[in-house]
Amino acid sequence: MLRVYLDHAATTPMLPAAIEAMQRELVRVGNASSLHGSGRAARRVVEESREAIAGCVGARPAEVIFTSGGTESDNLAVKGSFWSTRAADPRRRRIVVSTIEHHAVLDSAGWLAQAEGAVVDWLDVDEQGMIHPAQLTRLGGDDVATVSVMWANNEVGAVQPVQQVAAWARLVGARSHSDAVQAVGRIPVDFAASGLDLLTFTAHKLGGPYGVGALLARREVALTSVSHGGGQERDIRSGTFNVAAIAGFAAAVQQATANQAAESARLRGLRRRLLGGISAAVPDAVPNGPADEENALPGVVNVSFPGCDADAALMLLDAAGIDSSTGSACTAGVSQGSHVLVAMGRSDAVARSSLRFSLGHSSSQADVDSLLAALPEAVRRARLAGTLAR
Repeated sequence: MLRVYLDHAATTPMLPAAIEAMQRELVRVGNASSLHGSGRAARRVVEESREAIAGCVGARPAEVIFTSGGTESDNLAVKGSFWSTRAADPRRRRIVVSTIEHHAVLDSAGWLAQAEGAVVDWLDVDEQGMIHPAQLTRLGGDDVATVSVMWANNEVGAVQPVQQVAAWARLVGARSHSDAVQAVGRIPVDFAASGLDLLTFTAHKLGGPYGVGALLARREVALTSVSHGGGQERDIRSGTFNVAAIAGFAAAVQQATANQAAESARLRGLRRRLLGGISAAVPDAVPNGPADEENALPGVVNVSFPGCDADAALMLLDAAGIDSSTGSACTAGVSQGSHVLVAMGRSDAVARSSLRFSLGHSSSQADVDSLLAALPEAVRRARLAGTLAR
């Protein structure tokens, strides 16, 4: 059975250019921190990749810190900026985060509250998943260390006003961070223009390999390391460079950003077809996320099916050869409604009835049509199973 892959927000198939870049480096030897010829050749690949990635996201090469991926980058951004800012000014013990952040940010903030005495302030979202920056002005700010608001949400696709968040953080002397894992390669992202201090993104969400990502950090921003070792990456993130993965990362970023405008237009067309088809096939389905597609990621569709157990529907679609999700892949299997949908004011029952379909570079009109053909029966059977269970 040929499978239909509609879970690009969880991970995206590798682009051929990224595979080729990795293959070239996998057959070479040389630690990029070694001084001999092989080491210098490996280091050249790392630094050329750093320059290429920086150029694609509006950053300077020295601002690119390579990590193992989005989770590590988020931890380093939130914890590292909190520690360094508090060390410079002990009054700054508050962290401001939105209620719909990825758990890498939420749990980092929660850990700092429990272990370090941080005070966490939450930014609420409206029913479309959008934060309103006016909330920030009511918080005060002379004791805020770090503000973290994701560029685009991974479950409902809501694109947030990060420039306004960064401007407020700068006004009150706090550090600003955005998890842009879902944004880079899908919508325009310019680090310098954003005004942010820190920005997270990762390779496997945009056609690169697993296990490599980056934290963009302005040179003047002090960060306390969360791990220690050989002093690589400005003594902020130690560890041997994964040269092959970094090369694949760079190739993927270059292709994804170069094709971003055309690909965004293509995916928006598929998204409209999918939403219209769901509305026709399951008339009581309720879309979640921004009503205006300009405020949403081009390839994310989140829909609630009243009375339907989403886990059951997911497995029925899986049996039909269609890959989808009930939310973030990092919380798959967790028996509770999506924290994002609950934060948007949905009941737990509604949150448990919601499926996410996310499109990417391998998605086609045929994929959308296959889902639309299988979806009504999957929802019907999932609703029936729920009724019988009660």
